[in-house]
Amino acid sequence: MKRTRLVFTTTLGLMLGLTLTFGLGYFRQVEAAPSYEYLDTFTKVMHFVQANYVEEVETEKLMEGAIKGMLSTLDPHTVYLPPDQFKEMQVDTSGRFGGLGIEITIQDGILTVVTPIEDTPAFQEGVEPGDKIIRIVDKRDKVDKETKGMSLHEAVKLMRGKKGTPVTIHVVRKGLNKPKPITITRDIIRVNSVKSGIIEPGYGWLRITSFQANTTRDLRAHLQKMIKENQAKNKGDLEGLVLDLRYNPGGLLEEAVSVSGTFLGNVPIVSTMGRNKKQKEVEYGKMKNPYDKLKLVVLVNEASASASEIVAGALQDHKRGLIVGKTTFGKGSVQTVIDLDNKSGARAGLKLTVARYYTPNGRSIQGKGITPDIEVDRIDVDLLEKAKQGRMLREADLKGHIIGEDEDTSAESKDEDEAEKKDRSDIRPIREKDGKKIRVSDPAVLVKSDFQLQQALAYLKAWNIFRTAGNWEPEKKTAASAK
Repeated sequence: MKRTRLVFTTTLGLMLGLTLTFGLGYFRQVEAAPSYEYLDTFTKVMHFVQANYVEEVETEKLMEGAIKGMLSTLDPHTVYLPPDQFKEMQVDTSGRFGGLGIEITIQDGILTVVTPIEDTPAFQEGVEPGDKIIRIVDKRDKVDKETKGMSLHEAVKLMRGKKGTPVTIHVVRKGLNKPKPITITRDIIRVNSVKSGIIEPGYGWLRITSFQANTTRDLRAHLQKMIKENQAKNKGDLEGLVLDLRYNPGGLLEEAVSVSGTFLGNVPIVSTMGRNKKQKEVEYGKMKNPYDKLKLVVLVNEASASASEIVAGALQDHKRGLIVGKTTFGKGSVQTVIDLDNKSGARAGLKLTVARYYTPNGRSIQGKGITPDIEVDRIDVDLLEKAKQGRMLREADLKGHIIGEDEDTSAESKDEDEAEKKDRSDIRPIREKDGKKIRVSDPAVLVKSDFQLQQALAYLKAWNIFRTAGNWEPEKKTAASAK
């Protein structure tokens, strides 16, 4: 029996969610006896539609509509997958897929962007987290539809298409007076899930954009590379690491568990529990030689979802690292994909929410998210610099003050300060090149304009102060005591 477990929101070309794939025979179908009274009503309605509707309708179309309508009364992650969508889902987490490059979900009944994937067409054209997609237009396929009442999979089907073809999404965004049309050219999306670099001597930055096949392998390779690079350039050990999970929509559960195990070792990482509270499944980290001595600060934000929340929750519960940023997305449900192989040979699927997942301490993430240990807003560093210029008058500002022994008053020094401010003001986490948005990926540059990363680095440097003042330190657990 094939089991594919995923944790995420929905991506154009990439299905994100904690998912198990089973054949229909796996489930006992006597659990919930049907109400024959309502089935009789349903049969009568279908008969009258088939016999009297103004135009002839296909039975298959009626049945699919009935199934979709039934599932729409549940949660947005429970959906029917027609054969074409079911086939697409089975090839989704390789890190190479077709589409626009955005993760979407339904919030308050509205199709909403969780985050654009870095360096994809949607990212480059300026799609932003939180954008509400209200209309989809594809002139080539003669599509012009409002998204109200549309399911995730219907939206995905409309926005996906052949590489090189355009689609226009109309988004409502905070701060805009009217919907903004964004035309995006579809492409084959290739995702490198791990990025890294040295922020400054002794401190590294490691970003996971999604949890896909080989993410843990790549993460360990990046860690080894940073350790060697720091040793060669700075003649010292890598003291601390910023694990950046911002805008990470999720991915493979197995990778989330093994990434957590990379820093924790053999301890509980996540548990799942369905309707039967007595049936609880616990996933353990199984990593040999974990990096359990490395000081760790984890960055999260409102677009960190599912698998990234599992990692942040496990590290937080085991007191392995400091969680910094904003409360996460709050996607904590488990979906099972059931293979509905029928007599016609067309293999459809049912993605059904069957459980919730919990952190090692038993916290449910669903609808709540992971609350950071230290909340840090995303602040424009340029505005912060301007605010600093309005500081209180100091002795050194007084004309004719007595020069201090170590005070530098040279014109050259002042010129350098002004040049540094100018350089910093031109640096953004996202830049434009040839009219397209690109992300700055060098952490030594990024830290100059990324306030949250600045604070994460400051907390790493103050690690020993936190440990002494608050009696806080990573919790050391053995496999035996963890059970």
